[in-house]
Amino acid sequence: MRVSGADVFRSEALKMPHGFLGRAGGVSTREMWGLNVGYGSGDDPELIAENRSRAIAAVLPGAELATVHQIHSPAVVYVEQPWPQDERPHADAMVTDRPDLLLGVLTADCAPVLLADEEAGIVGAAHAGWRGAVAGVTDATIAAMEGLGAERNRIAAAVGPCIAQPSYEVDQAFRERFVDEGNDNTRFFTTGPAGKPHFDLPAYVLHRLKLARIASAEALALDTYSDVERFYSYRRSSHLGEPSYGRQISMIGLRGTAPPKS
Repeated sequence: MRVSGADVFRSEALKMPHGFLGRAGGVSTREMWGLNVGYGSGDDPELIAENRSRAIAAVLPGAELATVHQIHSPAVVYVEQPWPQDERPHADAMVTDRPDLLLGVLTADCAPVLLADEEAGIVGAAHAGWRGAVAGVTDATIAAMEGLGAERNRIAAAVGPCIAQPSYEVDQAFRERFVDEGNDNTRFFTTGPAGKPHFDLPAYVLHRLKLARIASAEALALDTYSDVERFYSYRRSSHLGEPSYGRQISMIGLRGTAPPKS
């Protein structure tokens, strides 16, 4: 779906205002052209601020946006109101029960996960790279939502655009780390054309969500690496020798009564 030039990918499982955004509809230029929202990318801060405003308008007009300093961890924080950019906590997931507040996670190959208990009015957002995924960032997010009054048998979750297995070549040591957790984890690996393992990150994240016995979970099956026209990708930018890379944003929030900001 495209709103005001932005690509907003949504999940039928999530009834709260939400969106997994791509790179269309932004004002950044050159290798980071489009809707780059990452201040750490080295892009012009004024362009990033404009891109963030456009992203908010495409998902929940009038809302405020909260993000964290992502560190590939299972750490989760409760959000009452957004933090100043230089005071953001180090974490990889957020939960809230406050209206007119969007939780936003930034990605460029890692998996964004949005979660909601519609009945309780509680939402969560997680940044699940492989380190955070194996450390249990989605489990921690579900537990934090329960701490606010959510019930896992009502929680729906969706895994957004991330690097897909055909694009995700890893080494044997990476594979063994997962297999050591249990032989069942071999299902998340295949052998690529060069004879090296390829990891299925979205399938692994979806597996962790289903193990948590929430109400429903789905993956949108959108590959960030292979689709240069729609998504940013850290790995693709590295392979192309680009000086930096953009970040897309995935957001979820609760609709309140705030009027849209002009």
